Amino acid sequence: MAERPTASERFFFDTNGYLLLEGLLDPDHVARLRAALEAAVERRRELARTGREVFRANQNLENGTRIFYLLAEDELFLDMIDLPAVMPYVTGLLNEAPHFHASDAFWERGASAHRPGWHIDGADAGYRQLAPYIPLLQLKIAYFLSDMSVPDQGNLTVVPGSHRAQIPPDERDLQGFESVPGAVQLRCPPGSCAMFHNALWHTRGPARRADGERILLYYAYEHPWMAASLEPTSYPPSFYAALSPERRRFFHPVVLPGD
Repeated sequence: MAERPTASERFFFDTNGYLLLEGLLDPDHVARLRAALEAAVERRRELARTGREVFRANQNLENGTRIFYLLAEDELFLDMIDLPAVMPYVTGLLNEAPHFHASDAFWERGASAHRPGWHIDGADAGYRQLAPYIPLLQLKIAYFLSDMSVPDQGNLTVVPGSHRAQIPPDERDLQGFESVPGAVQLRCPPGSCAMFHNALWHTRGPARRADGERILLYYAYEHPWMAASLEPTSYPPSFYAALSPERRRFFHPVVLPGD
């Protein structure tokens, strides 16, 4: 394989704050991840219906469900933390020794009247104390398991270059999907991957299509000197004990049995 990221990809990411890679996951991998996610969502829903403890939180959406803390749900989800096709981008753009930050997933179908949720990622409402030049502290990666090559089905919507903005958008502009200057909906075929800078302004776009689907996984990474998420400290000791030495490197020693 050619070295990744390429000079062109680095330039695009540095300029725009995001990078879209199509065809990253083959159709069989997409199908297996979809099946695993559908089963995980149903397990979480059943736990909630019966009043039993849900591992962390589910978020009920108008047209679906969002679940958090994926790694212990299925081996397929754990395998995604060091996906060979993606890790060169994580180490090349963020840090040579990245730590896992967090994971979540969306399973949505049909139209929704949800409002825009424009934001940047990170603690302190997006590391605002570091403004106006918020550095790359977290790299977030979306894996699209449904066909989002057409707009208006909750597509990831971004403002290219906004990670470099020295002032935040006007609050009045943030009330709409298209009113933020430069906003674009990413059109992503199934198996695509989008990675973006924590300071990039983004939102879940409008879901106007009755036949639309928004099925995706989110994984995020941070620098090894950071501890900006509760997820890496929240799995049981048996989970960490079963990790391979290579995967243990994605977690702080404080959470690892015997370290």
